[in-house]
Amino acid sequence: MTISVANVAEDASPMRGLLPLWVGVLIYALFLVAGNRLLIDPDTMWQITVGQWISDQRAVPETDIYSFTMRGQPWISTQWLAQVLYAKAYAIAGWSGPVVLAATAIAATFGMFARFLSRRLSDSTTLVFMAAALALTVPHLLARPHVLALPVMVAWVGGLIAAADRQRAPSFWLLPLMALWANLHGGFVFGLVLIAPIALDAVLNADVKLRKALALRWAAFAVAALALSCCTPYGWNSLLASQKILALGAALSLIMEWRPTEFGSVGAFEICLLLGIGLALFRGVKLPPLRIVLLLGLLHMALAQGRAVEILALLAPLILAAPLARQIGGNEVSSAAAPMRGVLFASVAVVLVAGTFAYASMHRFEPHTRGSPVAAVVELKKLNLARVFNDYDFGGYLIANGVATFIDGRTELFGEKFFVDHNAASGLMEPENLFRLLDEYGIEATLMRTQSAATKLLDHIDGWQKIYADDIATIHLRKPGAVHTVEPAVDPKAK
Repeated sequence: MTISVANVAEDASPMRGLLPLWVGVLIYALFLVAGNRLLIDPDTMWQITVGQWISDQRAVPETDIYSFTMRGQPWISTQWLAQVLYAKAYAIAGWSGPVVLAATAIAATFGMFARFLSRRLSDSTTLVFMAAALALTVPHLLARPHVLALPVMVAWVGGLIAAADRQRAPSFWLLPLMALWANLHGGFVFGLVLIAPIALDAVLNADVKLRKALALRWAAFAVAALALSCCTPYGWNSLLASQKILALGAALSLIMEWRPTEFGSVGAFEICLLLGIGLALFRGVKLPPLRIVLLLGLLHMALAQGRAVEILALLAPLILAAPLARQIGGNEVSSAAAPMRGVLFASVAVVLVAGTFAYASMHRFEPHTRGSPVAAVVELKKLNLARVFNDYDFGGYLIANGVATFIDGRTELFGEKFFVDHNAASGLMEPENLFRLLDEYGIEATLMRTQSAATKLLDHIDGWQKIYADDIATIHLRKPGAVHTVEPAVDPKAK
Protein backbone atom coordinates (compact mmCIF):
# COMPACT_ATOMS: atom_id res chain seq x y z
CA MET A 1 0.00 0.00 0.00
CA THR A 2 2.77 2.38 0.95
CA ILE A 3 4.74 1.53 -2.20
CA SER A 4 1.69 2.13 -4.42
CA VAL A 5 1.01 5.51 -2.85
CA ALA A 6 4.64 6.48 -3.22
CA ASN A 7 4.65 5.54 -6.92
CA VAL A 8 1.48 7.50 -7.59
CA ALA A 9 2.93 10.53 -5.86
CA GLU A 10 6.12 10.21 -7.88
CA ASP A 11 4.21 9.88 -11.16
CA ALA A 12 2.17 12.95 -10.29
CA SER A 13 5.25 15.06 -9.67
CA PRO A 14 5.22 18.08 -12.01
CA MET A 15 8.94 17.59 -12.61
CA ARG A 16 8.57 14.11 -14.10
CA GLY A 17 8.62 13.57 -17.84
CA LEU A 18 11.05 16.43 -18.52
CA LEU A 19 13.45 14.34 -20.64
CA PRO A 20 12.15 15.87 -23.94
CA LEU A 21 12.87 19.37 -22.62
CA TRP A 22 16.45 18.57 -21.67
CA VAL A 23 16.99 16.70 -24.93
CA GLY A 24 15.80 19.74 -26.89
CA VAL A 25 17.98 22.11 -24.87
CA LEU A 26 21.06 19.93 -25.28
CA ILE A 27 20.54 19.42 -29.02
CA TYR A 28 19.95 23.14 -29.58
CA ALA A 29 23.11 24.11 -27.65
CA LEU A 30 25.14 21.46 -29.49
CA PHE A 31 24.14 22.63 -32.96
CA LEU A 32 24.41 26.30 -32.07
CA VAL A 33 28.00 25.82 -30.89
CA ALA A 34 28.75 23.77 -34.00
CA GLY A 35 26.76 26.23 -36.11
CA ASN A 36 29.22 26.53 -38.99
CA ARG A 37 28.78 22.84 -39.64
CA LEU A 38 25.17 23.58 -40.58
CA LEU A 39 26.50 25.84 -43.35
CA ILE A 40 28.90 23.41 -45.05
CA ASP A 41 26.53 22.74 -47.96
CA PRO A 42 26.67 25.35 -50.78
CA ASP A 43 22.98 24.62 -51.46
CA THR A 44 22.15 26.78 -48.43
CA MET A 45 23.27 29.84 -50.37
CA TRP A 46 21.04 29.28 -53.37
CA GLN A 47 18.09 28.36 -51.15
CA ILE A 48 18.43 31.77 -49.49
CA THR A 49 18.77 33.43 -52.90
CA VAL A 50 15.48 31.90 -54.05
CA GLY A 51 13.83 32.89 -50.77
CA GLN A 52 14.99 36.48 -51.22
CA TRP A 53 13.56 36.52 -54.76
CA ILE A 54 10.20 35.22 -53.51
CA SER A 55 10.11 37.89 -50.79
CA ASP A 56 11.06 40.67 -53.19
CA GLN A 57 8.66 39.62 -55.95
CA ARG A 58 5.88 38.54 -53.59
CA ALA A 59 5.40 35.55 -55.85
CA VAL A 60 6.70 32.01 -56.18
CA PRO A 61 8.78 30.92 -59.19
CA GLU A 62 6.89 29.27 -62.04
CA THR A 63 9.76 29.09 -64.55
CA ASP A 64 13.53 28.86 -64.36
CA ILE A 65 15.42 32.13 -64.09
CA TYR A 66 18.79 30.87 -62.81
CA SER A 67 20.24 28.80 -65.68
CA PHE A 68 20.80 29.68 -69.32
CA THR A 69 20.21 26.12 -70.54
CA MET A 70 16.67 25.83 -69.10
CA ARG A 71 15.70 29.48 -68.78
CA GLY A 72 11.96 29.92 -69.16
CA GLN A 73 11.21 26.23 -68.70
CA PRO A 74 8.54 25.30 -66.10
CA TRP A 75 10.02 24.99 -62.60
CA ILE A 76 8.37 25.22 -59.20
CA SER A 77 9.88 25.27 -55.74
CA THR A 78 8.03 22.87 -53.45
CA GLN A 79 10.13 24.18 -50.55
CA TRP A 80 9.32 27.84 -51.07
CA LEU A 81 8.23 28.50 -47.48
CA ALA A 82 11.46 27.09 -46.03
CA GLN A 83 13.44 29.21 -48.48
CA VAL A 84 11.58 32.33 -47.41
CA LEU A 85 12.14 31.53 -43.72
CA TYR A 86 15.88 31.09 -44.29
CA ALA A 87 16.02 34.29 -46.34
CA LYS A 88 14.17 36.26 -43.64
CA ALA A 89 16.43 34.83 -40.94
CA TYR A 90 19.49 35.81 -42.99
CA ALA A 91 18.12 39.32 -43.60
CA ILE A 92 17.57 39.82 -39.87
CA ALA A 93 20.74 38.31 -38.40
CA GLY A 94 23.16 37.47 -41.19
CA TRP A 95 24.42 33.90 -41.17
CA SER A 96 23.49 33.61 -37.50
CA GLY A 97 19.84 33.60 -38.61
CA PRO A 98 19.86 30.38 -40.69
CA VAL A 99 22.02 28.67 -38.04
CA VAL A 100 19.60 29.52 -35.21
CA LEU A 101 16.59 28.59 -37.36
CA ALA A 102 18.04 25.22 -38.34
CA ALA A 103 19.26 24.49 -34.80
CA THR A 104 15.80 25.28 -33.44
CA ALA A 105 14.16 22.91 -35.94
CA ILE A 106 16.62 20.13 -35.08
CA ALA A 107 16.06 20.65 -31.35
CA ALA A 108 12.29 20.57 -31.86
CA THR A 109 12.64 17.36 -33.89
CA PHE A 110 14.56 15.51 -31.19
CA GLY A 111 12.48 17.03 -28.39
CA MET A 112 9.28 15.67 -29.94
CA PHE A 113 11.03 12.41 -30.79
CA ALA A 114 11.95 11.99 -27.11
CA ARG A 115 8.44 13.02 -26.03
CA PHE A 116 6.72 10.37 -28.13
CA LEU A 117 9.13 7.64 -27.02
CA SER A 118 9.19 8.54 -23.33
CA ARG A 119 5.41 8.15 -23.17
CA ARG A 120 5.92 4.46 -23.85
CA LEU A 121 9.49 3.53 -23.02
CA SER A 122 11.79 4.13 -20.09
CA ASP A 123 14.06 7.16 -20.15
CA SER A 124 17.13 4.97 -20.60
CA THR A 125 15.62 3.20 -23.63
CA THR A 126 14.51 6.54 -25.06
CA LEU A 127 18.06 7.89 -24.75
CA VAL A 128 19.46 4.85 -26.55
CA PHE A 129 17.10 5.44 -29.48
CA MET A 130 17.89 9.14 -29.43
CA ALA A 131 21.65 8.55 -29.51
CA ALA A 132 21.26 6.20 -32.47
CA ALA A 133 18.96 8.63 -34.30
CA LEU A 134 21.39 11.50 -33.75
CA ALA A 135 24.34 9.46 -35.02
CA LEU A 136 22.44 8.50 -38.17
CA THR A 137 20.98 11.91 -38.96
CA VAL A 138 24.00 14.16 -38.24
CA PRO A 139 25.52 13.87 -41.75
CA HIS A 140 22.34 15.33 -43.28
CA LEU A 141 21.50 17.91 -40.62
CA LEU A 142 22.26 21.08 -42.56
CA ALA A 143 20.68 24.51 -42.96
CA ARG A 144 18.49 23.30 -45.80
CA PRO A 145 14.70 23.11 -46.24
CA HIS A 146 14.36 19.44 -45.25
CA VAL A 147 15.58 20.25 -41.72
CA LEU A 148 12.67 22.63 -41.16
CA ALA A 149 10.30 19.84 -42.21
CA LEU A 150 11.76 17.23 -39.82
CA PRO A 151 9.79 18.31 -36.71
CA VAL A 152 6.60 18.32 -38.80
CA MET A 153 7.38 14.80 -40.02
CA VAL A 154 7.96 13.50 -36.47
CA ALA A 155 4.79 15.17 -35.16
CA TRP A 156 2.72 13.88 -38.09
CA VAL A 157 3.90 10.27 -37.97
CA GLY A 158 3.91 10.28 -34.17
CA GLY A 159 0.27 11.37 -34.21
CA LEU A 160 -0.69 8.66 -36.70
CA ILE A 161 1.12 5.95 -34.75
CA ALA A 162 -0.39 7.10 -31.44
CA ALA A 163 -3.87 6.86 -32.96
CA ALA A 164 -3.12 3.37 -34.30
CA ASP A 165 -1.83 2.30 -30.88
CA ARG A 166 -5.18 3.35 -29.39
CA GLN A 167 -7.02 1.67 -32.29
CA ARG A 168 -8.63 4.99 -33.18
CA ALA A 169 -8.62 7.43 -36.06
CA PRO A 170 -6.14 10.32 -35.84
CA SER A 171 -7.29 13.69 -34.65
CA PHE A 172 -8.26 16.13 -37.38
CA TRP A 173 -6.09 18.65 -35.51
CA LEU A 174 -3.15 16.89 -37.18
CA LEU A 175 -4.26 18.02 -40.63
CA PRO A 176 -2.76 21.56 -40.51
CA LEU A 177 0.63 19.84 -40.18
CA MET A 178 0.18 18.39 -43.67
CA ALA A 179 -0.54 21.83 -45.13
CA LEU A 180 2.59 23.19 -43.42
CA TRP A 181 4.72 20.24 -44.55
CA ALA A 182 3.55 20.61 -48.16
CA ASN A 183 4.86 24.18 -48.24
CA LEU A 184 8.14 23.41 -46.48
CA HIS A 185 9.42 20.41 -48.43
CA GLY A 186 8.42 17.92 -51.10
CA GLY A 187 8.81 15.05 -48.63
CA PHE A 188 5.19 15.61 -47.57
CA VAL A 189 4.21 13.00 -50.17
CA PHE A 190 5.82 10.36 -47.95
CA GLY A 191 3.60 11.52 -45.10
CA LEU A 192 0.55 10.93 -47.27
CA VAL A 193 1.75 7.47 -48.30
CA LEU A 194 2.18 6.40 -44.67
CA ILE A 195 -1.50 6.97 -43.87
CA ALA A 196 -2.60 3.76 -45.61
CA PRO A 197 -0.37 1.18 -43.84
CA ILE A 198 -0.81 2.82 -40.43
CA ALA A 199 -4.58 2.94 -40.94
CA LEU A 200 -4.59 -0.73 -41.92
CA ASP A 201 -2.62 -1.55 -38.76
CA ALA A 202 -5.19 0.30 -36.63
CA VAL A 203 -8.19 -1.30 -38.34
CA LEU A 204 -6.87 -4.88 -38.20
CA ASN A 205 -6.10 -4.58 -34.50
CA ALA A 206 -9.51 -3.13 -33.65
CA ASP A 207 -12.57 -5.09 -32.58
CA VAL A 208 -14.29 -6.68 -35.58
CA LYS A 209 -17.51 -4.75 -34.94
CA LEU A 210 -15.67 -1.44 -34.97
CA ARG A 211 -13.50 -1.97 -38.05
CA LYS A 212 -15.87 -0.56 -40.67
CA ALA A 213 -16.52 2.69 -38.79
CA LEU A 214 -12.82 3.05 -37.99
CA ALA A 215 -11.83 2.45 -41.61
CA LEU A 216 -14.27 5.15 -42.74
CA ARG A 217 -12.82 7.66 -40.26
CA TRP A 218 -9.29 6.90 -41.45
CA ALA A 219 -10.44 7.26 -45.06
CA ALA A 220 -12.00 10.65 -44.30
CA PHE A 221 -8.77 11.72 -42.63
CA ALA A 222 -6.75 10.59 -45.68
CA VAL A 223 -8.98 12.51 -48.09
CA ALA A 224 -8.74 15.63 -45.95
CA ALA A 225 -4.95 15.26 -45.74
CA LEU A 226 -4.70 14.93 -49.51
CA ALA A 227 -6.83 18.04 -49.97
CA LEU A 228 -4.75 20.06 -47.50
CA SER A 229 -1.52 18.94 -49.19
CA CYS A 230 -2.72 20.91 -52.20
CA CYS A 231 -3.00 24.10 -50.14
CA THR A 232 0.16 25.55 -51.67
CA PRO A 233 0.73 28.31 -54.23
CA TYR A 234 1.10 25.52 -56.80
CA GLY A 235 -1.99 23.52 -55.87
CA TRP A 236 -1.86 19.88 -56.89
CA ASN A 237 1.30 20.50 -58.96
CA SER A 238 3.26 20.10 -55.74
CA LEU A 239 2.27 16.42 -55.78
CA LEU A 240 3.39 16.05 -59.39
CA ALA A 241 6.79 17.56 -58.62
CA SER A 242 7.70 14.50 -56.57
CA GLN A 243 6.99 12.31 -59.57
CA LYS A 244 9.57 14.28 -61.57
CA ILE A 245 12.24 13.51 -58.99
CA LEU A 246 11.40 9.80 -58.87
CA ALA A 247 11.48 9.70 -62.69
CA LEU A 248 15.11 10.81 -62.83
CA GLY A 249 16.19 7.18 -63.11
CA ALA A 250 19.93 6.81 -63.75
CA ALA A 251 20.57 10.38 -62.61
CA LEU A 252 19.65 9.59 -58.99
CA SER A 253 22.48 7.10 -58.57
CA LEU A 254 24.95 9.83 -59.59
CA ILE A 255 23.86 12.21 -56.80
CA MET A 256 25.63 11.54 -53.51
CA GLU A 257 22.64 11.68 -51.19
CA TRP A 258 20.46 9.58 -53.50
CA ARG A 259 22.99 6.76 -53.89
CA PRO A 260 22.38 3.37 -52.24
CA THR A 261 23.95 2.95 -48.82
CA GLU A 262 27.44 1.50 -48.99
CA PHE A 263 29.00 -0.81 -46.43
CA GLY A 264 32.57 -0.72 -47.73
CA SER A 265 33.69 0.60 -44.35
CA VAL A 266 32.11 0.34 -40.92
CA GLY A 267 29.84 3.31 -40.26
CA ALA A 268 27.12 4.44 -37.88
CA PHE A 269 24.33 2.89 -39.96
CA GLU A 270 25.94 -0.54 -40.03
CA ILE A 271 26.70 -0.45 -36.31
CA CYS A 272 23.15 0.57 -35.39
CA LEU A 273 21.65 -1.98 -37.76
CA LEU A 274 23.74 -4.85 -36.39
CA LEU A 275 23.09 -3.86 -32.78
CA GLY A 276 19.37 -3.66 -33.49
CA ILE A 277 19.29 -7.10 -35.09
CA GLY A 278 21.36 -8.54 -32.26
CA LEU A 279 19.11 -7.03 -29.59
CA ALA A 280 15.96 -8.28 -31.34
CA LEU A 281 17.38 -11.79 -31.51
CA PHE A 282 18.58 -11.69 -27.91
CA ARG A 283 15.32 -10.38 -26.45
CA GLY A 284 13.03 -12.24 -28.82
CA VAL A 285 11.22 -9.06 -29.86
CA LYS A 286 7.94 -9.67 -31.67
CA LEU A 287 6.05 -7.13 -33.76
CA PRO A 288 2.55 -7.07 -35.28
CA PRO A 289 2.61 -7.91 -39.02
CA LEU A 290 1.86 -4.37 -40.23
CA ARG A 291 4.57 -2.91 -37.99
CA ILE A 292 7.02 -5.39 -39.53
CA VAL A 293 5.95 -4.24 -43.00
CA LEU A 294 6.44 -0.59 -42.05
CA LEU A 295 9.84 -1.27 -40.51
CA LEU A 296 11.05 -3.28 -43.50
CA GLY A 297 9.77 -0.57 -45.85
CA LEU A 298 11.76 2.10 -44.02
CA LEU A 299 14.83 -0.15 -44.01
CA HIS A 300 14.51 -0.75 -47.74
CA MET A 301 14.36 2.99 -48.35
CA ALA A 302 17.46 3.56 -46.22
CA LEU A 303 19.39 0.87 -48.09
CA ALA A 304 18.24 2.13 -51.49
CA GLN A 305 18.93 5.83 -50.83
CA GLY A 306 21.41 7.24 -48.35
CA ARG A 307 19.22 10.26 -47.63
CA ALA A 308 16.45 7.98 -46.30
CA VAL A 309 18.61 6.82 -43.38
CA GLU A 310 17.42 9.81 -41.36
CA ILE A 311 13.80 8.81 -41.99
CA LEU A 312 14.50 5.31 -40.69
CA ALA A 313 16.32 6.71 -37.66
CA LEU A 314 13.48 9.04 -36.66
CA LEU A 315 10.41 6.98 -37.57
CA ALA A 316 11.36 3.36 -36.84
CA PRO A 317 11.52 3.96 -33.05
CA LEU A 318 8.02 5.50 -33.15
CA ILE A 319 6.72 2.37 -34.88
CA LEU A 320 8.51 0.10 -32.38
CA ALA A 321 7.71 1.99 -29.17
CA ALA A 322 4.32 0.48 -28.22
CA PRO A 323 5.18 -3.17 -29.07
CA LEU A 324 8.53 -2.84 -27.27
CA ALA A 325 6.88 -1.32 -24.21
CA ARG A 326 4.60 -4.35 -23.93
CA GLN A 327 7.60 -6.69 -24.00
CA ILE A 328 10.36 -4.90 -22.12
CA GLY A 329 8.31 -2.51 -19.99
CA GLY A 330 8.05 1.25 -20.20
CA ASN A 331 6.53 4.46 -18.88
CA GLU A 332 3.07 5.91 -18.63
CA VAL A 333 3.83 9.51 -17.76
CA SER A 334 1.04 12.03 -17.43
CA SER A 335 1.31 14.98 -19.79
CA ALA A 336 -0.85 17.29 -17.70
CA ALA A 337 0.49 20.81 -17.39
CA ALA A 338 1.57 22.18 -14.03
CA PRO A 339 2.43 25.71 -12.86
CA MET A 340 5.96 24.67 -11.91
CA ARG A 341 6.55 23.33 -15.40
CA GLY A 342 5.35 26.57 -16.94
CA VAL A 343 7.86 28.54 -14.87
CA LEU A 344 10.61 26.08 -15.79
CA PHE A 345 9.85 26.25 -19.52
CA ALA A 346 9.77 30.05 -19.46
CA SER A 347 13.06 30.19 -17.57
CA VAL A 348 14.74 27.78 -20.00
CA ALA A 349 13.46 29.82 -22.97
CA VAL A 350 14.89 33.03 -21.49
CA VAL A 351 18.25 31.39 -20.84
CA LEU A 352 18.39 29.97 -24.38
CA VAL A 353 17.54 33.30 -26.00
CA ALA A 354 20.08 35.16 -23.88
CA GLY A 355 22.71 32.49 -24.52
CA THR A 356 22.04 32.62 -28.26
CA PHE A 357 22.51 36.39 -28.42
CA ALA A 358 25.66 36.19 -26.31
CA TYR A 359 27.23 33.40 -28.38
CA ALA A 360 26.24 34.92 -31.73
CA SER A 361 27.78 38.24 -30.72
CA MET A 362 31.11 36.58 -29.97
CA HIS A 363 31.18 33.97 -32.72
CA ARG A 364 31.14 34.57 -36.45
CA PHE A 365 29.00 32.21 -38.49
CA GLU A 366 29.88 31.86 -42.15
CA PRO A 367 29.39 29.28 -44.92
CA HIS A 368 32.03 26.69 -45.56
CA THR A 369 33.49 27.82 -48.90
CA ARG A 370 36.71 25.84 -49.04
CA GLY A 371 35.15 23.61 -51.69
CA SER A 372 33.50 26.48 -53.57
CA PRO A 373 35.05 28.38 -56.52
CA VAL A 374 35.21 31.68 -54.63
CA ALA A 375 38.27 33.23 -56.30
CA ALA A 376 37.49 31.68 -59.67
CA VAL A 377 34.01 33.23 -59.74
CA VAL A 378 35.51 36.65 -58.97
CA GLU A 379 37.69 36.28 -62.07
CA LEU A 380 34.85 34.81 -64.12
CA LYS A 381 32.52 37.74 -63.44
CA LYS A 382 35.18 40.15 -64.77
CA LEU A 383 34.79 38.49 -68.18
CA ASN A 384 31.04 39.27 -68.30
CA LEU A 385 30.21 36.01 -70.06
CA ALA A 386 26.71 34.58 -70.52
CA ARG A 387 27.39 30.91 -71.25
CA VAL A 388 29.67 29.05 -68.86
CA PHE A 389 29.89 25.27 -68.64
CA ASN A 390 30.13 24.61 -64.91
CA ASP A 391 30.76 21.69 -62.59
CA TYR A 392 27.52 20.35 -61.08
CA ASP A 393 28.72 21.01 -57.53
CA PHE A 394 29.41 24.68 -58.35
CA GLY A 395 25.81 25.40 -59.41
CA GLY A 396 24.52 26.53 -56.02
CA TYR A 397 27.41 28.94 -55.49
CA LEU A 398 26.91 30.40 -58.99
CA ILE A 399 23.19 31.01 -58.38
CA ALA A 400 23.99 32.78 -55.12
CA ASN A 401 26.48 35.00 -56.96
CA GLY A 402 24.26 35.90 -59.88
CA VAL A 403 25.98 33.76 -62.53
CA ALA A 404 23.69 31.84 -64.88
CA THR A 405 24.36 28.13 -64.58
CA PHE A 406 24.72 25.39 -67.15
CA ILE A 407 23.52 22.92 -64.52
CA ASP A 408 22.84 23.03 -60.78
CA GLY A 409 21.23 21.09 -57.95
CA ARG A 410 17.66 21.42 -59.28
CA THR A 411 18.03 18.07 -61.03
CA GLU A 412 14.30 17.66 -61.63
CA LEU A 413 14.44 20.77 -63.85
CA PHE A 414 17.25 19.47 -66.06
CA GLY A 415 16.02 15.89 -66.34
CA GLU A 416 17.70 12.53 -66.47
CA LYS A 417 19.30 12.72 -69.94
CA PHE A 418 20.75 16.20 -69.50
CA PHE A 419 22.20 15.33 -66.10
CA VAL A 420 23.69 12.00 -67.27
CA ASP A 421 25.15 13.64 -70.38
CA HIS A 422 26.78 16.36 -68.29
CA ASN A 423 28.20 13.81 -65.87
CA ALA A 424 29.59 11.71 -68.72
CA ALA A 425 31.10 14.82 -70.29
CA SER A 426 32.75 16.25 -67.18
CA GLY A 427 34.09 12.84 -66.14
CA LEU A 428 35.09 11.96 -69.73
CA MET A 429 33.21 8.65 -69.60
CA GLU A 430 32.08 9.80 -73.05
CA PRO A 431 34.61 12.43 -74.22
CA GLU A 432 32.61 13.21 -77.35
CA ASN A 433 29.78 14.39 -75.08
CA LEU A 434 31.99 17.15 -73.73
CA PHE A 435 32.69 18.70 -77.12
CA ARG A 436 29.10 18.18 -78.28
CA LEU A 437 27.74 20.09 -75.28
CA LEU A 438 30.35 22.83 -75.62
CA ASP A 439 29.35 23.39 -79.24
CA GLU A 440 25.61 22.77 -78.91
CA TYR A 441 25.19 25.39 -76.17
CA GLY A 442 27.72 27.88 -77.54
CA ILE A 443 29.85 27.69 -74.41
CA GLU A 444 32.18 30.68 -73.96
CA ALA A 445 34.12 29.36 -70.97
CA THR A 446 34.27 26.41 -68.60
CA LEU A 447 34.42 26.48 -64.81
CA MET A 448 35.32 23.02 -63.63
CA ARG A 449 37.12 21.41 -60.73
CA THR A 450 40.86 21.60 -61.26
CA GLN A 451 41.27 17.86 -60.81
CA SER A 452 38.38 16.86 -63.07
CA ALA A 453 39.04 14.84 -66.22
CA ALA A 454 37.44 17.50 -68.44
CA THR A 455 39.77 20.18 -67.07
CA LYS A 456 42.82 18.02 -67.71
CA LEU A 457 41.69 17.36 -71.28
CA LEU A 458 41.07 21.04 -72.07
CA ASP A 459 44.64 21.74 -70.99
CA HIS A 460 45.65 19.86 -74.15
CA ILE A 461 43.05 21.21 -76.60
CA ASP A 462 43.76 24.09 -78.97
CA GLY A 463 41.12 26.81 -79.01
CA TRP A 464 40.78 26.79 -75.21
CA GLN A 465 43.00 29.02 -73.10
CA LYS A 466 43.48 28.44 -69.39
CA ILE A 467 43.11 31.89 -67.81
CA TYR A 468 42.72 30.99 -64.15
CA ALA A 469 43.44 28.01 -61.91
CA ASP A 470 43.70 27.30 -58.21
CA ASP A 471 43.38 24.18 -56.07
CA ILE A 472 39.59 24.17 -56.45
CA ALA A 473 38.55 25.48 -59.87
CA THR A 474 39.98 26.21 -63.30
CA ILE A 475 38.64 28.54 -65.99
CA HIS A 476 39.19 27.77 -69.68
CA LEU A 477 38.17 30.48 -72.12
CA ARG A 478 37.15 29.64 -75.68
CA LYS A 479 39.61 31.54 -77.83
CA PRO A 480 40.06 30.79 -81.53
CA GLY A 481 43.71 30.40 -82.38
CA ALA A 482 44.76 29.69 -78.81
CA VAL A 483 47.42 26.99 -78.62
CA HIS A 484 47.56 24.79 -75.56
CA THR A 485 50.63 25.31 -73.42
CA VAL A 486 50.62 22.09 -71.44
CA GLU A 487 52.18 19.25 -73.36
CA PRO A 488 51.26 15.67 -72.48
CA ALA A 489 54.05 13.75 -70.80
CA VAL A 490 55.77 11.38 -73.24
CA ASP A 491 58.13 8.61 -72.26
CA PRO A 492 60.65 8.25 -75.16
CA LYS A 493 61.47 4.74 -73.99
CA ALA A 494 57.89 3.57 -74.27
CA LYS A 495 57.16 1.22 -77.17
